Amino acid sequence: MTTQTSTGDRLVHQEIIGSRRLSNYLWAIIVTMGGIGFLLSGISSYLKVNLLIVADPTQLNFLPQGIAMSFYGLLGTIYGIFLWLTVIWDLGGGYNDFNQESGQIMIFRRGFPGKNRKVEFNCTTENVQSIKVDIKEGLNPRRAIYLCLKDRRQIPLTRVGQPLALSKLENEAAQLAKFLQVPLEGL
Repeated sequence: MTTQTSTGDRLVHQEIIGSRRLSNYLWAIIVTMGGIGFLLSGISSYLKVNLLIVADPTQLNFLPQGIAMSFYGLLGTIYGIFLWLTVIWDLGGGYNDFNQESGQIMIFRRGFPGKNRKVEFNCTTENVQSIKVDIKEGLNPRRAIYLCLKDRRQIPLTRVGQPLALSKLENEAAQLAKFLQVPLEGL
C-alpha cells in the first residue's frame, strides 16, 4: 500500500501501485533494446548488411550463430513487448476503499484486457473477522496484509513485488485494524 488518505475518520482510501514502477520501466527498456539488438544481428548475418551501429555482425555465419541470434532476438523482443504492455495496462494497480458510513469495503485491481480486466471485490464491514499480517523472511521474503473474512477467505491488501518495510507494514495493519475495529493477527 502506498498512499493512505482518511476523510473525516469515516473513509480510508489506499492506492496500490501496479506495474508502473521504475524498475519495470528499466527492465522493459533493457530487454527491448537487447532483443532488438540480437534480432538485428541475426538479420545482418543473413543479409550481410550491417544494421547495427556498435558492431559488425556481417562476419557471423548465419548457420548456426545468426539463426541463434535471430531466435534469441525474437524472444527478447516479444518479451520486451510483453513488459511494455504490462506497464501500459498497469497490471495489479488499483485501490482499497474502506467506508464506515456505508459499511462497505471495495477492493479494486486492474488485470489483463478482456472480461476480467477490472477485478472488484465488495463486502461489508460486518463480514471482516480480522486483519492478518504475514511475514516470511529468507531468500524470497513475503510481507503482506490480508483482510480475513468470517467465511475464512483471506483477501490480500498489499501490492505484489518488493516487500514493504516491517515498520510501515505493521503501522498500516494496525491503523487498518483500529479503523475497522477488528483484531490484528500475525504480529
